[in-house]
Amino acid sequence: MPSQATEYTPGVPDWSTVHEPTGELFPPIQSKDEWERLKLTDEQVNTFHEQGFLLNVPVLTEEQCDKILDDYKYFMGGSHHPGKNMLYEYHSNQAEDPDNVLVHVLGHWRLTKLFHDLAFHPKIVRAASQLLGDKGENVGVRFWHDQLFAKPAKHGGVVAWHQDYSYWTRTAPMSHLTVHVALDDQVEDNGGLKYIPGSHRWTRNGGKPLPVLDFNFKDMEGIKTILTDEENAQFKPVMGLLKKGECSIHHALSVHGSYGNKSDRPRRAAVVNYFKDGVQSVSEEEMLFSHTSDETAHVNDPRRRCHVPKGSKMEGQFFPLVFDPAWVN
Repeated sequence: MPSQATEYTPGVPDWSTVHEPTGELFPPIQSKDEWERLKLTDEQVNTFHEQGFLLNVPVLTEEQCDKILDDYKYFMGGSHHPGKNMLYEYHSNQAEDPDNVLVHVLGHWRLTKLFHDLAFHPKIVRAASQLLGDKGENVGVRFWHDQLFAKPAKHGGVVAWHQDYSYWTRTAPMSHLTVHVALDDQVEDNGGLKYIPGSHRWTRNGGKPLPVLDFNFKDMEGIKTILTDEENAQFKPVMGLLKKGECSIHHALSVHGSYGNKSDRPRRAAVVNYFKDGVQSVSEEEMLFSHTSDETAHVNDPRRRCHVPKGSKMEGQFFPLVFDPAWVN
């Protein structure tokens, strides 16, 4: 049985204190053979390294998606979870434009069993281990943080083209990846995710990511002003076309983004980010807590502080080991 969560406040468990699945979303893996059956194929691993992303990987059943969407309601339309102060960030509309709404949340794995367990999902962490290793070898994987992105029907906002590691340079080396789980079908007219093939090779100044131009994701095409002529010529977006319950997995430097939702249905997604075990802090800044457009928490609350001293390994309460290669070796 999984450990009991320590309470953040009386009656409100903090699931970040439990570093194993609760069993709420999927049954436990019982053997190495079960882990082996979850492996990506060599072709999938090669596609990821060549293109910088992998599309249409089945993760959740429709029933599992619907269960997660029930918890999603805590963050939509003014509904509030009693543990909302545990969130790292909360934006009811990060675009700050009522005609282009982008709900963006970080830290919800602490609030519900379902979001907690998604971070430990066997299909996801098994794939992450292969893709973060050299030539598909198995490596240890730690959870970085989660995100929710919701675009309401008819007026959902954009997520501007960007590289994820541009926002994560307080950690090194760059051994990170992102898993984007579609909770609704994603198509062109509802703002589905798009990728630029090969853009994970676009770096500056000896391997650094492209600079951040817009912390609120609003300037959709701004990135093109800082690309080289060759990069702009290669800027040919590929539509993910994810089905409900499928995920895409992308390299930390893969340029991706999504246009607005002008359809009559919502576009909701749950994102989980990971790094290879051994990544270190290279900053004295707080790792996760930052500005929110909706004030929700007391930053100085020690139960929310996430400081990892510069030069120290990234680990502890907020960065659990989600995959150990000993489980398959």
